[in-house]
Amino acid sequence: MSRKVFFSFHYQRDAWYAGQVRNCNLLVDEDEYGFIDSVEWEKVERQGDAAIERWINDQLKDTSVTVVLIGTETAERDWVDYEIRKSWQRGNGLVGVRVHQMKHSDRVADTPGPNPLDQVRFPDGTPLSSICKTYDWVDDDGRNNLGRWIEEAFQSRKAYHGEEKLMTGDPVPSSSRVTPATAAARPTIIRNPSPPWAS
Repeated sequence: MSRKVFFSFHYQRDAWYAGQVRNCNLLVDEDEYGFIDSVEWEKVERQGDAAIERWINDQLKDTSVTVVLIGTETAERDWVDYEIRKSWQRGNGLVGVRVHQMKHSDRVADTPGPNPLDQVRFPDGTPLSSICKTYDWVDDDGRNNLGRWIEEAFQSRKAYHGEEKLMTGDPVPSSSRVTPATAAARPTIIRNPSPPWAS
């Protein structure tokens, strides 16, 4: 069954990756999905924060899954953090897809960045990534599996019966975000709820 999907990504840096996902012929009608090119994003951005927030909220309407395209700097973007939080609050399934290994025309892959789903947490400190899966577009064959990941995210969210509330702080200030340099210093939280796919 097709799901209406919102795509969250770093518009200035990762629009090329989003374009590759859009052009992979997995999405029957791209107008049904939350893609926006970097030029359109710049128009919205020039109108200020209230306009960006309004645009995101409008794009999320009637969607049931949010795909977070994770590049090198995605986790540093306040609006990606906002999109993840709003998606969870409205009951969307969430799935992360790492896109940094997709090679540009110069045939060079990018460097991996932190997972923004690790940074959004429940009140007990458990990261959202303990509930929502993350895949790699290259290693996990996104071209052939994106549709399955979207459906899996939808079903997992539908089956989820744990804590709904997220820790306050939307969006997370850039100064508190995980960067590659600080990611290793963060403690690992052991007390994770059982993810829906484990039952």
